[in-house]
Amino acid sequence: MSTIIPIKDLTNTAKVSELCHSQQEPVFITKDGYSSLVIMSAATYEKQIALLEVYRKLGEAEDLERNGTANMDGREVFDRLRVKYGQKAI
Repeated sequence: MSTIIPIKDLTNTAKVSELCHSQQEPVFITKDGYSSLVIMSAATYEKQIALLEVYRKLGEAEDLERNGTANMDGREVFDRLRVKYGQKAI
């Protein structure tokens, strides 16, 4: 469940920081009863960015599949990399 706190609670920075780290998810800040800001720990932010990158790459792969672009199996990919970097193919 999302954590929501009023903007006046930002004066206690240590408590807000502890909350962000313990929740491991964004904390929503309200001003005059309306959503105003979202804060999170750096670790949570980095995790969110990494997840977005995974979703982006999955979307690209799905588009390639949908458009009939030829796929390579794993062995072919690694064999090409080995040839490119001067190692023997298995």
